[in-house]
Amino acid sequence: MKKLLLAAALACSSWLAHAVDMPISAQDALAKVQQTDSPVLFIDVRDPVEIMFVGFTDAVHANIPFMLVDRTRWNADKGVFVVERNPAFIDQVRAALRARGLGDDAEIITLCRSGSDRGEPSAQLLRERGFPNARFVVNGFQGDARKEGPQKGMRTFNGWQNSGLPWSTKLDPAKIHRVDLH
Repeated sequence: MKKLLLAAALACSSWLAHAVDMPISAQDALAKVQQTDSPVLFIDVRDPVEIMFVGFTDAVHANIPFMLVDRTRWNADKGVFVVERNPAFIDQVRAALRARGLGDDAEIITLCRSGSDRGEPSAQLLRERGFPNARFVVNGFQGDARKEGPQKGMRTFNGWQNSGLPWSTKLDPAKIHRVDLH
């Protein structure tokens, strides 16, 4: 039994040694995506409606929402629509990997608004589900909100959008998650 446990521990430590760090900067994510034949899948995990109002980078390979807003259900206690995890998230990520000719061990980089609400949790879930090289963009698409000053509460520093990286208010219909096509 001890030998079996030791073998399992060694196998786990070997797997962990090959996994990349989870956080990645927006600049490094863009550089990886721009490398020719880079074995990476870059996905925006925001709800497409959020993307429509905030902006999008065409550098991503696909928009696969981690959480989806259900506009048919209202949470009266919080005064918002119900938000739930996309039940097809893992399957959609796997399909996007296969479409790019990549396996489950490929590097997957997730991007959300701030990096913490959906980016990091989606990367963590992917790792738990057998994708050892899942990562997330630190500070996400919009970056952090100012804590003081006249722009207090506004997301005006760090993140993809505030780093001078390519983005637009125009959506690519071939990349955006569309319920009319699923």
